[in-house]
Amino acid sequence: MALFIYQARTAQGELQKGRSEGATSAEVADHLLAAGLIPLDIRALPQQADLSLGAVLGVNRARSVGLVELQLFSRQLHTLLRAGVPALRALRSLGESSVNPTFADVLRDVTDSLGQGRELSVSLARHPKIFDGFYLAMIRVGEATGRLDEVLDRLAVHLEFERRSREKVKAAVRYPIFVIVALLVAVGVINLFVIPAFAKVYAGMQADLPLMTRILIGMSDFTRNNFTLLLVGGAAAALGVRAWMRSPSGSYAWDRQKLRLPIVGKILRKASLARFARSFSLAMRSGLPILQVLSVVSAVAGNRYYADKIASMRDGTERGEPLLRTATLTGIFTPVVLQMLAVGEETAELDDLMQEVAVMYEQEVEYEISTLSQQIEPILIVALGAMVLVLALGVFLPIWDLGSKTFGH
Repeated sequence: MALFIYQARTAQGELQKGRSEGATSAEVADHLLAAGLIPLDIRALPQQADLSLGAVLGVNRARSVGLVELQLFSRQLHTLLRAGVPALRALRSLGESSVNPTFADVLRDVTDSLGQGRELSVSLARHPKIFDGFYLAMIRVGEATGRLDEVLDRLAVHLEFERRSREKVKAAVRYPIFVIVALLVAVGVINLFVIPAFAKVYAGMQADLPLMTRILIGMSDFTRNNFTLLLVGGAAAALGVRAWMRSPSGSYAWDRQKLRLPIVGKILRKASLARFARSFSLAMRSGLPILQVLSVVSAVAGNRYYADKIASMRDGTERGEPLLRTATLTGIFTPVVLQMLAVGEETAELDDLMQEVAVMYEQEVEYEISTLSQQIEPILIVALGAMVLVLALGVFLPIWDLGSKTFGH
């Protein structure tokens, strides 16, 4: 459960502020509506970053639940419900057949909660780390409209896109990461073993060394004399950066900066737009009102910077501003998306047009990912060439100078 602060109005129009616990902002909104309050603004209170050693290192004894298992669960539950199997029986069957012990325990808890008379969305909300706000909002809509099996089918398609995109990114960056790691290892070996060997040879020559050679020898001496300190400092810096990136402010800053990275940034921007368009279309087709659509879409943006901008769209729309104007003011949408939003508002076909935008950007993301290695290769080649050039000049230039002087005499 997370802690949220809210602003709401009573039926008489009085403004009320307070705090409430819930799995998601949508759940808090449901509680406020049930209490006769009209929610105006619901925001999660920032949590203190967990700086314990286990949290920083990412240690988790329980096996996590991945997108594959969540997608398979959605697809199987959709099939069972469409075949007429009651939800309680379907969940019990899925829990017994799950190969992931963690997910099996979750499904058993959901089954017990459902057996006690709670709704499926409420039962799933007991596990917010597995079922996010978007998933829960879609389940609520399916329950309200009696089309739970259709919603689960759409969620399975949505999760399939998320899983496929992540796998392609991992496959595309595997080769560049391997090259970079090999390069760093080579630099370490040269610093610790190769350059010191040449330094002994140069010391016996008692000759003036070129500037590049003196720099390389100085760096090698510094690395060897402070190896333990550098290792500990590097590990501490890595842990500190990781803890900072897990904090609300650090995560927001990193999510904003990584959109500006060369090559990778444009892929992340297109992927964020594809996720926005697909989730927007799915929420609209499920019958959610526009304010709730923007709320759940911001919750699954996958990028805190984009989530903040989408939340500002919700605030502007709540004040009565046109959707196109609020989207334009965010500055995160391309002209294509803005044009589709404009046409969708006029024709009341936002869901279909956003689906087309999602398909278009998904195809662009897949193409960019497939050519990612080719785009990174020139940079790696230039970096490798520069390193070889520096080492060649620093290591062999004194030998070349000595040879020139010897043969010159």
